[in-house]
Amino acid sequence: MPGGADDSPRDKRMTEGQAPWLLVVVPVLNEEHALPGCLAALRGLPVRVVVVDGGSTDASCELAAAAGVELRHSGAGRARQMNAGAQALCEERALLFLHADTRLPDGWLSALQGALDEGWRWGRFDVRLDSHERLLIMVGTMMNLRSRLTGICTGDQAIFMDSQAWHQCGGYAPIALMEDIELSGRLRHLAGRPAALRKRVLVSARRWQRRGTLRTIALMWSLRALYFAGCSPARLHRLYYGRRP
Repeated sequence: MPGGADDSPRDKRMTEGQAPWLLVVVPVLNEEHALPGCLAALRGLPVRVVVVDGGSTDASCELAAAAGVELRHSGAGRARQMNAGAQALCEERALLFLHADTRLPDGWLSALQGALDEGWRWGRFDVRLDSHERLLIMVGTMMNLRSRLTGICTGDQAIFMDSQAWHQCGGYAPIALMEDIELSGRLRHLAGRPAALRKRVLVSARRWQRRGTLRTIALMWSLRALYFAGCSPARLHRLYYGRRP
C-alpha cells in the first residue's frame, strides 16, 4: 500500500496524548483477514474505535479484543451495525464510518479535522481500489467523479460527519442495502453538500474480482438504478447477495 495505511509520523507526534475527539465505527462480519490492518492504522491517534460485529464465525471478535478496541454486537447488516456503534458517541466531536477492508491514507486525520474546521458538516474521501487492473483504476476514478458531482457518498469512501449532523439525521435507515446513498440524501438536505477530500482511501477490490469486473460494474449500476426507481432495499439485497437480508 503506497504511503502506508497510518497517519503521518508528524501527525502522530502532534496528537499523542490528546483526548479522543473522533469516534471511528467499524462494522465487521467475518473480516479476520482485513481487520488487523484496519485497526493498526488507527493505533496511537486521538480516536475512539468501536468494532461492531454482526455475527462473525471467524476470529474477528478475538482480533478486535486483542487490539484493545471496544467491541459491540448487533444483528447483521451494516446499517444496523453502524447505528449500534454510533450509540457510543459521547464527548467526541465527530464520527467516521470505516469498512474493515479500507485503509486510510497518510494525513487522513489532519485532512478530516481541517474540513470540519472549515465548516463542512460531513464528507468523504476519494477512493482507489487495490488493483493495477486498468478497468478497476477507472472504476475508482469514476466513483470519485460521480460522488463529487452528485454529493452522494458510498461506504467505501469512509463517510464522516460532525456529531450534530449525526444526531440531526437520525442515523442510518434500517434498510438492507443502499443505506449510504439514502443517508447521503438526508445529509445533503440537512447539512449541505459533503466535503470531497482528495486524499484517497485504499479499498479492497475483492468484490469486483470475485464476481468479475464488468459483471460487478453492470450489477452495481443496475442496483442503483433500481433503487432510484423505487425498488425496495430488501429486494436489492436479494439481487446482490442471492439471499434474504
